[in-house]
Amino acid sequence: MKVLVVGGGGREHAIVHKLSKSEKVEEIYCAPGNPGISELAENVNISPMEFDLLVNFAKNNNIDMTIAAMDDTLVAGIVDKFEENGLKIFGPNKRASIIEGSKAFSKELMKKYNIPTASYETFSNYENALSYIETLNPPIVIKADGLALGKGVLICKTLEEAKENLKDIMVNKKFGQSGENVVIEEFMTGKEVSILCFCDGKTIVPMVSAQDHKRAFDNDEGPNTGGMGTISPSKYYTEDIAKLAMDTIFKPTIEALAKEDREFVGVLFFGLMLTEQGPKVIEYNARFGDPETQVVLPRLKTDLVDIIDACLNKTLDTLNIEWESFATSCVILASGGYPDSYEKGHEIIGLDEVKKLEDVFIYHAGTSIKDNKIVNNGGRVLGVMAKGENLDKALEKSYNALNIVHFKDSFYRKDIGKR
Repeated sequence: MKVLVVGGGGREHAIVHKLSKSEKVEEIYCAPGNPGISELAENVNISPMEFDLLVNFAKNNNIDMTIAAMDDTLVAGIVDKFEENGLKIFGPNKRASIIEGSKAFSKELMKKYNIPTASYETFSNYENALSYIETLNPPIVIKADGLALGKGVLICKTLEEAKENLKDIMVNKKFGQSGENVVIEEFMTGKEVSILCFCDGKTIVPMVSAQDHKRAFDNDEGPNTGGMGTISPSKYYTEDIAKLAMDTIFKPTIEALAKEDREFVGVLFFGLMLTEQGPKVIEYNARFGDPETQVVLPRLKTDLVDIIDACLNKTLDTLNIEWESFATSCVILASGGYPDSYEKGHEIIGLDEVKKLEDVFIYHAGTSIKDNKIVNNGGRVLGVMAKGENLDKALEKSYNALNIVHFKDSFYRKDIGKR
């Protein structure tokens, strides 16, 4: 079969990498792709938001299946567009994608269906939000309602910091229209874990656990990023917690969406806080997480195509999904200055040498070609993934590779998986 993957980041590279191992896949296309993806698939020079062009490409090239994994494309309705044209596509439609597209919606959904989450209030008026903040004790969590490239959640340690961030979001429009509404919620304590789940609208099947590291610098310091590294599995996510999460969060969420006429087919991401009162939802994402996908999919034994078919055919309950027992780590190599301003166009050194390492794979996230050389072209540039019989072994391999691959002003966290 022919498969089209929409996107061009590290997550899409991980999806393409997994698809390339399927005996059922003959050709893979990726729009727009990146230099790393081009080694496994044919890059297509179409923007992920150019739905009409993507539909035409899928029709003209007899694409059998499209995979959409980017938040903005899903929220904008790429699935609806493809289905209107009779094309097979994996991902939630626009009505279901609102679970990520609006944090206010997702919080209201959790409240209505008694799904455990932090207490909160939603505001569309800056003065009202400011008055509410002044009644709270830090730390305070402020969330831009809409999509913000994974940077719209701000944990404020002081009242002044909370006021400053609120002004940045609602008055200075730091996140554009995404900050017209804000959710202000209590700060939860505990261990964070990420659980991605396959869904067919009625059945939900969790993948193996992962743990992301959002802060830019070691010891969880610095601003929030799209993710500086991940590990799988999380040692805190026990079988007992997994069962509790299934009973109180996963099943109630998929059932709630169905009851709201927002049947969810695709990958539903749960960011969980493991509190003393049990697991609670931090956030939902309506797609494969990034960089969680880069450590979860390498552990998948079952053919990804079979799983996607089961989701689309609503037969997920008949499929036994199997996973590898080894651990995985993925450390992000970023551009100096990220997540704020950074320079682009620096040649990346050591990529060919790293390819010779056993159990290591480099996912391209923000790269491009300049003068026939691969250069950095984004904030998060590479994801250095490694497999190991345990987490320590996997991390050792990732960091050994990072001693080889680098570019001007590049940096990475040195404590991924250590806490």
